[in-house]
Amino acid sequence: MLKKERHQFIMDKFKDVEKIHTIDLAAELSISEDTIRRDFNELHNKGLINKVYGAAFPVKEKSNNVFDITIINEDKKIVVGQKALSFLDEGQVIIMTGGTTNLSFCKLIPIDFSATIYTYSLPIAMQLSQHPNIELIFIGGKLQKKAMVTVGIDVVQVLSKIRADVCFLGVSSLDVNQGLTEMGYEVSIIKKEMIKASDKVIVLATSDKINGKMPHQVCGLDKVDAIVTELNPKSAKIKGFVEAGVRVV
Repeated sequence: MLKKERHQFIMDKFKDVEKIHTIDLAAELSISEDTIRRDFNELHNKGLINKVYGAAFPVKEKSNNVFDITIINEDKKIVVGQKALSFLDEGQVIIMTGGTTNLSFCKLIPIDFSATIYTYSLPIAMQLSQHPNIELIFIGGKLQKKAMVTVGIDVVQVLSKIRADVCFLGVSSLDVNQGLTEMGYEVSIIKKEMIKASDKVIVLATSDKINGKMPHQVCGLDKVDAIVTELNPKSAKIKGFVEAGVRVV
């Protein structure tokens, strides 16, 4: 396959997945990982993808309406969200991270559900603002425009004073050995604080986030009470998490 054809193949593949791992694509195309890395570098330099350690993400087109968010693999995220509803109880104090998996979850929360929810995600705050019985606290700070979440010392200070019943935590990557990892350092720091502030941590992750690694660690699996995924708990892909003693839903 010529380089131009490989580049088109990669971009076409991103229509169906959110992340492509270097090792998986090399095996699929029967070429070296070095070749894939060079392809990722070129596509990254052209502004077509975001390259991270061992993988790449597509660059999402911005809508004219900043709250009209395209959700890739929405069917899988709806399954995750439906399962996550079982962890909701009336009157809870909840911390909600950002990401489209959590956004899909929020869209499924019953309109009459009553709780106090803290979030640093602007899209999720806008979604939850439609619920009349949710006391919504948006944590202000420096806005990270790409992810539409707030970061910085102001966010950390607010989180340090919260005692939440549960944190619904979206992740960039989840691995048996590496635990939860993030692409961005500032977001990794915020998520560490969210975990500290919560009695229970429920990780929401579609299967493409599993068995990957990002540069910045958030926590080990010992801090996780449950992992919610669209996969069957008996799936081979999550066998290692079950064997490690983590509850997988």
